[in-house]
Amino acid sequence: MSYKKLWKLLIDREMKKKDLCAKARISHASMAKLGKSENVTTDVLVRICSALNCDIGDIMEILNDSNIAE
Repeated sequence: MSYKKLWKLLIDREMKKKDLCAKARISHASMAKLGKSENVTTDVLVRICSALNCDIGDIMEILNDSNIAE
């Protein structure tokens, strides 16, 4: 997972991570997980999309992992 799109979107909207936490009603722990590209619940992603009025593809992308067998 990569959340680089989310960070770019926040910069474009002149928002800080703490602003997003408040607007999306997500915990700082969830924000920390996003910062480390760790897994978060779908509920967190939906809250972010609702708060930013965007689609899931606007905040994240799935990266190919060379360790996954095809």
